[in-house]
Amino acid sequence: MASNPTYTISDLAREFDLTTRAIRFYEDMGLLQPQREGPGGRNRVYSSRDRTRLKLTLRAKRLGLSLTEAKDIIQMYDSPRDTGPQLRKFLAVLAEHKRQLEEQMADLVANLDEVKVHEKEARALLAKVEKTGKAG
Repeated sequence: MASNPTYTISDLAREFDLTTRAIRFYEDMGLLQPQREGPGGRNRVYSSRDRTRLKLTLRAKRLGLSLTEAKDIIQMYDSPRDTGPQLRKFLAVLAEHKRQLEEQMADLVANLDEVKVHEKEARALLAKVEKTGKAG
């Protein structure tokens, strides 16, 4: 019978290109719950479940979710309840982040348009200065 794979903190750090400090932080946040082994429980042993939770946490971060939001959603998936509430919560969180990103994008487009106007004006002034020979 095959045993479930386990991972050290270094294994996970290497796989996900994280520092061990970041992984310990996620542990402090309650996102990971490794078993402790060795003298005084100094060695952390992460399960496949911990690895999956870390992967989901990093995915949530890339989506712009806070660690608290990520934790709430991940914990919902750990519960034995129906997935309907989890999916509704996830969709609500995604909708809010999508709204924020669209707002930021609109602000960036407006800013870029303003830069283009100033750039056009500056080029026109430069062309006029160079035409009259008054380069300064």
